[in-house]
Amino acid sequence: MSGFLDNVQCPRPECCDAIPEKRNFISSIAAGVLFFGGWWVIIDAAVVFPDNSEMKHAYHVCGVVSTIAFFMINAVSSGQVRGDSYGEGCMGQTGARIWLFIGFVLSFAGLIASMWILFEDYVVNPKNNPGVTNAYPGVAVFLQNFLIFIGGLVFKFGRAEELWE
Repeated sequence: MSGFLDNVQCPRPECCDAIPEKRNFISSIAAGVLFFGGWWVIIDAAVVFPDNSEMKHAYHVCGVVSTIAFFMINAVSSGQVRGDSYGEGCMGQTGARIWLFIGFVLSFAGLIASMWILFEDYVVNPKNNPGVTNAYPGVAVFLQNFLIFIGGLVFKFGRAEELWE
């Protein structure tokens, strides 16, 4: 049963013929918009809810961790992780893999911590925070980290390194 759709040709409009050549451009723009959108949401929440009782200032740490992870994930190329283009340095291919792993761990940690903040303080136990009347700050913290996470994945896996050569 495998391969029965291999010979199926779908008609593509002429405007879509240039998309493979512009893959890096499109994925970079999409990742930038996602990253910007994440920070825009949290800045909006911080402006609307400036009081520490409505939205604790410590909740911004999740976004900072996700931003650092975004840069860590995209600091190493796929060639460095595979060992194709990176043979020297402190640890070589192993160092690039460890760096990428730490970046993904930080990214998931920021996302999970933002989910914890959303559900713990704004959904399940809003009585623990007497100043909380709205769940938007928790949603904003989660949405910020989710958009940065998706933006990092789009920027890492959406680009083609063969187009650089």
